[in-house]
Amino acid sequence: MKEAHQRSVLNRLKTARGHLDAVIRMVEDDTYCPEVMKQLSAVQGSVERANRIVLRNHLETCVAAAMVAGRTDQIVDELMEALRFDRIATAPGPELALTVEENR
Repeated sequence: MKEAHQRSVLNRLKTARGHLDAVIRMVEDDTYCPEVMKQLSAVQGSVERANRIVLRNHLETCVAAAMVAGRTDQIVDELMEALRFDRIATAPGPELALTVEENR
């Protein structure tokens, strides 16, 4: 995994872990349900953003290399299979958007 992507994914996952620990404490303390739901949403958001970055890394590395090697059908099948299990990964998000800096 590219170093920048790895760092970003790890940061998001650690954030999600911290939020999840807080949610567990909230449930144990019988916190008001809407407050728990709000924190659960934050956990989901962190995990979804991490997933988008992993997808972007896969596209930039594995998929690109397979296409250059002429394994187009194989990589398309693999990618379609991976995306079948996660509709969130295909939703619009800033992590999939290309920036001018990243294209250099």
